[in-house]
Amino acid sequence: METKPRKSYPTDVTDDEWGFVAPYLTLMRPDAPERVYDACETYYASWWIVRASAPWRLPPTSFPPWQADYQQAQRWFGAGCFDDMVHDPRVPLRWAAGRPDDPTAAIFDRRTVPSTLESGTRAGYDGHKRKKGSDIHLAVDTLDHLLAVHVTPANAQDRAQVGELAEAVREATRENVDFAFVDQGYTGAAPATTAEVHGIELEVVKPPGANRGFVSLPRRWVVERGLAWASRFRRLARDYERLPETVAGLLFVAFACLMLQQLIRMVTQSP
Repeated sequence: METKPRKSYPTDVTDDEWGFVAPYLTLMRPDAPERVYDACETYYASWWIVRASAPWRLPPTSFPPWQADYQQAQRWFGAGCFDDMVHDPRVPLRWAAGRPDDPTAAIFDRRTVPSTLESGTRAGYDGHKRKKGSDIHLAVDTLDHLLAVHVTPANAQDRAQVGELAEAVREATRENVDFAFVDQGYTGAAPATTAEVHGIELEVVKPPGANRGFVSLPRRWVVERGLAWASRFRRLARDYERLPETVAGLLFVAFACLMLQQLIRMVTQSP
């Protein structure tokens, strides 16, 4: 069967990367209708939007119509396709680092992103940071591989999100994580008890004395590095979405691209 040549798009997604993601995005039910647009075209549109920070309604003319791009992206988010694209490469990447398949420790943190008109009433005001927006609560392993994401208004307490993160982390790692490093926003008996219900012990990492400015804390610097990597995906700089599930989905897209690049680099450089 003759295959059509892949179109040229304004992205730097390589053929090797598409060869990896295609099995995750092309599965269909037997009774599903025939695709109007190729899966690769709508995937490149989603990738470009999160990378270049373009509105859903304003993709380049080389992509399918924005309605098709948005609807297909929502289907993939709902089906957890990008979640799997993050969790599956974690195993070989941990092998390459001499680690076991699943981590035993995680790092919890949050990032506040400013709100926009699109985020509407879902945004909240963080009096400490003096910023209105949304909080992205995330968990990574000690190698900076994304494990879980939870999106809330910025005025939500960090302590109240421990249960959501702990449950998602245990599910993503086959209940292997039993330890989590956190900052001082998670202090107190309530978050510790909530984490213990899910089989995770919290350790609060505190700065060594009074310091001004950024201080690299043991263990916790890893998640800060991951957030710095993700900041290169400009759509994540602000909350442009109506739905918190879309915000979380776009973060998984960004980490999937980062981990896929690591995986391909590992394969190409191996003897």
